Amino acid sequence: MTQGREADVHKRDAGDRRDVPGPGAWTGYELGDRATLVQFSSAFCQPCRATRRVLADVAEMVPGVCHVEIDAEAELDLVRELRILKTPTVLVLDADGEVVQRATGQPRRVDVIAAIGKAV
Repeated sequence: MTQGREADVHKRDAGDRRDVPGPGAWTGYELGDRATLVQFSSAFCQPCRATRRVLADVAEMVPGVCHVEIDAEAELDLVRELRILKTPTVLVLDADGEVVQRATGQPRRVDVIAAIGKAV
């Protein structure tokens, strides 16, 4: 998922521990049957609002995909565990809750759809 110069994409790498949430990281969140779009946001982040709309639209279009928005300020332990450095940050999870792609900045709809294709 990219958006011009704003987005920074990281693919899963076995040696890259920032993409490996600990056991129970997603406890309490409703994950999709096929994939989940996890968005880390903050209250005054303008790109977060636009990202919310894009991810919600895509999740509505693609069966088995959910959008979960997490307030980065309210979930500091998870933010630290995953090394979330800015908002919005989007993690694309597969059906098992494993991160298959990570991006920062406002994503384009077509890139989100392509990322879901990698997750399913």
